[in-house]
Amino acid sequence: MNLKIVLEPSNDGGFTVFVPALPGCISEGDTREEAIENIREAIDLYLDPVDDDILGVENAELLEVAL
Repeated sequence: MNLKIVLEPSNDGGFTVFVPALPGCISEGDTREEAIENIREAIDLYLDPVDDDILGVENAELLEVAL
């Protein structure tokens, strides 16, 4: 899967990076490379399903789809 990311210099130094297709998926790093590596990890965590996500939802099922 390929996702577009936005990498921008931070006012305090380093870089901020986010994924427009994944609201709230944001990270940062001191270098471009570190910021990109950090957003890869953030994307993995963002997309990893958590059983707690469906707790309290009656008749909910946890399914997987291939992208």
